[in-house]
Amino acid sequence: MKKSSTLLTAIVLCVAALAGTARGAGQYVKVEHPASTVADELQVAVTYTLWIPDGVKTLRGIIVHQHGAGTTASKEGSTAAYDLHWQALAKKWDCALLGPSYHVLNEKTDISPGASGLWFDPRRGSEKVFLKGLADLAAKSGHSEVKTVPWCLWGHSGGGIWSDVMTTLHPDRVVAVWMRSGTAVMFLTHPEFTRPKVPAALYAVPMMCNPGVKEKPALPVKAGEQDKRTTEEKMKGPWLGSLAAFKEYRAQGAPIGFAPDPRTGHECGDSRYLAIPFFDACLAMRLPDKGATEQTLKPVDMSKAWLAPLLG
Repeated sequence: MKKSSTLLTAIVLCVAALAGTARGAGQYVKVEHPASTVADELQVAVTYTLWIPDGVKTLRGIIVHQHGAGTTASKEGSTAAYDLHWQALAKKWDCALLGPSYHVLNEKTDISPGASGLWFDPRRGSEKVFLKGLADLAAKSGHSEVKTVPWCLWGHSGGGIWSDVMTTLHPDRVVAVWMRSGTAVMFLTHPEFTRPKVPAALYAVPMMCNPGVKEKPALPVKAGEQDKRTTEEKMKGPWLGSLAAFKEYRAQGAPIGFAPDPRTGHECGDSRYLAIPFFDACLAMRLPDKGATEQTLKPVDMSKAWLAPLLG
């Protein structure tokens, strides 16, 4: 019995060791940027980890997997570039996989020292550091195209806010956006967060709003009572904010969807099993032809699309 127990312990330790070091074949490149103390610059440190598939001579795009707010999300974000599911998607399209990890110090979502509000609004410095990070990764990896190829943006919670705002700032660089439980409008009740100006080019970008059904709030007022909430309060939170973003962008003709996850709350659950096929279809439709010198994204062919009515 003792020998069997010893053997079992050895097997478990071996498997655990293998699991801890398992990673897909390819090149991993990492750069770090310290926190700045200068106003309007990023005031939390960030680490960017980039995975490049083996055998790719010229990258065609970058899939950005952006974590949400808080310290736990930050730690989980440090593993994003090692995810085998997302690596498979990236490899199929000769793309790199990027996992940013912002080193926040607490669970706050405001702009106090060490809080996540310092990074998930790109205008507070994370946009500039992101672009600089791409340039540094391009130099370090030997793939100069890293700083110019288009992006797929996946974001959870605060990462969804970041992805939404980054698309308003760089609509011509974005292949598609997946906003898991986070959009820009849901944060408008916070006085430090102002709505970015939405350019017309954003409405050409395929997007998906993906809150969890368990995030749906109870009815705010009883039947017959007057709803005294402000416009911003009616968009507060992941469910209402996702609905509001969907309605606003769809009204402008944007190819945006609303796909509630029926089994989850704020956690991501199995949402990747819809997010990855969504990006796969968008990459097939929008990436420039392989080897093309012209890198302008192809438009969505709406003649082959069907936009379902909300919750219809």
